[in-house]
Amino acid sequence: MLDYTKHTLENGLDVIVHEDHRCPIVAVNLWYHVGSKNEQPGRTGLAHLFEHLMFEGSAHNDSSYFTPLQQVGAALNGSTSCDRTNYWEVVPTSALDLALWLESDRMGYLLPALTAPKFENQRDVVLNERRQQYENRPYGMALMALMAALFPSGHPYHWTTIGETADLHAATLEEAHAFFRTYYHPGNVSLTVAGDVETGAALARVRRYFEEIPAGPPIPPVMVGGEHVTPDVASPDGIRLLLEDRVELPRLYLAWRTPRLFADGDAEMDILAEVLTGGKTSRLYRTLVHERRIATDVSAAQGSRELAGWFAITATAAPGHEVDELERVIGNELAALADAGPETHEIERCLTQVEAQFVYGLQTVGGFSGRSDQLNAYNVYTGDPGFMMQDRARYQKVTADRVRDLAATPLTGGRRVALSVVPHGAAGRALAGSTAARVS
Repeated sequence: MLDYTKHTLENGLDVIVHEDHRCPIVAVNLWYHVGSKNEQPGRTGLAHLFEHLMFEGSAHNDSSYFTPLQQVGAALNGSTSCDRTNYWEVVPTSALDLALWLESDRMGYLLPALTAPKFENQRDVVLNERRQQYENRPYGMALMALMAALFPSGHPYHWTTIGETADLHAATLEEAHAFFRTYYHPGNVSLTVAGDVETGAALARVRRYFEEIPAGPPIPPVMVGGEHVTPDVASPDGIRLLLEDRVELPRLYLAWRTPRLFADGDAEMDILAEVLTGGKTSRLYRTLVHERRIATDVSAAQGSRELAGWFAITATAAPGHEVDELERVIGNELAALADAGPETHEIERCLTQVEAQFVYGLQTVGGFSGRSDQLNAYNVYTGDPGFMMQDRARYQKVTADRVRDLAATPLTGGRRVALSVVPHGAAGRALAGSTAARVS
């Protein structure tokens, strides 16, 4: 368990302090509770675009955000997901004031420095990132096709975080300003200061830099078709899609809608993924890659998201083999697992691996998945920075019978999206009955 204190300022800012005096460094970590799910159809990509814009300077530091921090030896970065945007710095203890001042300036005073040239420049950067990471990358458009098929049009997970090209081109500076005013204010932020600090002094410093920033408006509820989002929106059933891409080997994606983050079944789906593809002794790796040699790789993962989850199995066909063979063998393995369930030693191996991942995350105070990041994650998603103990308990309660039940439903009970990615001109190598996926 992590020791921490939590305070909420009058403007709504959650402040978490975690002391660790073993090394003279401090992590400053902010989670804005805004991601691509807070966007609207036709106006996607703004959350990720702001991840870039927040590094372009603010009213009292109208230049690169990186330069003053890197000059004192800091490491820093940020990222955007469908549910949140985070920013972090790890600085020498003596540079804590600098980090807090810079973070407070871009939270409270970004818009005066957000000019049309900056906006257009970073939009071009994002469009280029989309080309590099998605459009021109082998299998890069598969995620877009899967999300669009798993989640209906208008659902906040229907699009990916990078945004759609037409939406990015159509975005205006005025829309960006409005998006910032709605979501980037103290009432929608969790701030953690972790490391070589005294709790009282750290809180005083945070108050000094952040307390003057006004509380923002209430956060609009995430809506779908005029209704509040519920986690049990029906999944599509039996969809088969194909994408032609500049690839040499066909790849098969099998995906299902599953429980949302921290919901009943979410932890079990993590364990199921580990049973299937966690290491060279796992069921699918052993069968597809090692024994039959019909795949060059195979992976499975539970995508735990705030509103809904999704589970995917991905396998690349070995030379001389096709995706229909992969589908058949994977289906047989899932059916066997649904019938007999995993063996005791499999569950024990998976639980040991999960426990090791919890321990690994405690090794660092800052950065992605470090202690400061974890405290913010639990605070944003559950309201309790100390939720780690309950989180670990979820996995300790996993049983072989429960994993077997989840292998049976939803994974062998229909409502599946099967996507075949095949070389250009080889649509016939996709699963029979596949239709062309639409991605934008």
